[in-house]
Amino acid sequence: MNPPNPAIVTRGAARPLPRWALLLLCLAYVVPGFVARSPWKNADVTAFGYMLELARGATDWMSPSLAGMAPDTDGLLPYWLGALAIQAAPSWLAAETAARLPFAALLVATLAATWWGMYHLARSPAAQPVAFAFGGEASPPDYARAMADGALLALLACLGLAQLSHEVTSYLTQLAFTALLFFAAASLPRRSLPAFAASLAAAAAGLLGLVLSGAPTLAMLLGGGSALLVACTTGADDDGAVSARPSPAPRWAGGVALALLTALAAGLAGALDLWRWRIVTEDEAKEWQSLVRLLIWFAWPAWPLALWTLWRWRRQIVSRTLHRHLLLPLWFVAVTVSATVTTQPADRALLLGLPALATLAAFALPTLRRAIASLIDWFTLLFFSASAIAIWVIWISVQTGVPAKPAANVAKLAPGYTAEFSAVAFGVALLATLAWCALVGWRVSRNRTEIWKSLVLPASGAALGWLLLMTLWLPLLDYGRSYRPQSDSLARVLGADPGCLLVHGLGRAQTAGLQYHGSWTMLPVTRASEIRQSECRWLVADASTQQTVDRLTRGGGWEQVAVVPRPTDRGDQLLVLRRIGAGPGGGQP
Repeated sequence: MNPPNPAIVTRGAARPLPRWALLLLCLAYVVPGFVARSPWKNADVTAFGYMLELARGATDWMSPSLAGMAPDTDGLLPYWLGALAIQAAPSWLAAETAARLPFAALLVATLAATWWGMYHLARSPAAQPVAFAFGGEASPPDYARAMADGALLALLACLGLAQLSHEVTSYLTQLAFTALLFFAAASLPRRSLPAFAASLAAAAAGLLGLVLSGAPTLAMLLGGGSALLVACTTGADDDGAVSARPSPAPRWAGGVALALLTALAAGLAGALDLWRWRIVTEDEAKEWQSLVRLLIWFAWPAWPLALWTLWRWRRQIVSRTLHRHLLLPLWFVAVTVSATVTTQPADRALLLGLPALATLAAFALPTLRRAIASLIDWFTLLFFSASAIAIWVIWISVQTGVPAKPAANVAKLAPGYTAEFSAVAFGVALLATLAWCALVGWRVSRNRTEIWKSLVLPASGAALGWLLLMTLWLPLLDYGRSYRPQSDSLARVLGADPGCLLVHGLGRAQTAGLQYHGSWTMLPVTRASEIRQSECRWLVADASTQQTVDRLTRGGGWEQVAVVPRPTDRGDQLLVLRRIGAGPGGGQP
């Protein structure tokens, strides 16, 4: 017998969010950040650098390199996707925009997989709300749609999703394939053969994608746990609960198929030599305070709602009858949080748990008390409204000089920055702000009954903040986070035709940024003999390697002509040396 269900939902409370509003919200979240910006340091520009080298045919597809440096991640799939997109794009499309197209599709797939995964879990009889004595309760399809809307809103509201989901890195591919695997485990078993095959195809894509994106261990843990849950919780009609009678073989066929796919993925990881030990050492042990801070802000506001779910649905969680609609997202969250604690980088590992965490958060919606829902609304209203006002005030100050203090702070943090005005960016930001004001008026002036109402403001506020940053502040962020300003300064030192550049001590991000923005031929050197034998007239090195550069060029006919800083980072400086006898513009005297 199933434990009592805490969800009480009327027919009116299960009304879905209007499709046009949901699609518009997703569009406002996905598109900004993928268009009209430069590659940012560090992971974003590094990954783009490898993609560009592959697209130009300058390196091998199975072992890509950038100025002689191999990638610092094992997954090759992200580089392949970006390089193929660059090669297939028309000539008028910028390379960085072309490389982002498949990653924009991956973010869309993440949102869709989260919605459909929650939809199938909410269709489980054990997840359905309590039936009323005289009718009026929500129908299963309506309830599932409303809950899926809530899960998608909870995912969009997570503060840590915005930047990392708009970078062309393996972490976005891992997020998308984790969401696909989550959807597959949530939708198995399916009654029709085409639907069953579609779920298995999603599982295969998720497992294969995780392996090729450099996360074979997560693929094994998530796939193995999902297979066990699917096999042990398919004794009833798609409810995720075990029946009292033995189940025929087709009922647990989904779990067996998922286990076989997991084993095949493990074999592929072994064949490609992708297994790596990434547990942090004692010297790299993380501070618990920083981890707690990361967990608090990164997954806000999903984690408080997820904790409320664990409390209100605790009887089903700890019951002898296994319920996949709770245990499946709980397993995904447990694995990713464990990876956050034990591996580097922590925020990238936590990113993969957001779809499952949003699903757990959505199960809190039918059980929220009115006081808690009101608290969420008012906190969200104040936080995102204040954030939007701050973004506008600083932008106006930079554009006009009034008020003077914000503009002075920007000038101090980003010396040399010149304000730019874009009518298109201003118009989009203004429309988004007006839409936020209208949404706030709609929310506070009506007593809404829909179960997703408490997440409308958090999701819309997160989308508004991200959109404002990617429109009003985009020139400033590009100036501060890209290598274009430093590359332009270096170009002025090198002149119009510097020829090839010898480089020493540059990191992957520096190399990728300078090579893309400057279009220079860069040759890495590590020994004095390489410098003497080279015909290049210029040597560019990281300032931290000053002593090594002096030793390598001692007696070799080189003179230092400039130190080129990155305007927003005093610790990122380039030493520029010229071979004695070369002219000031890089040519022969």
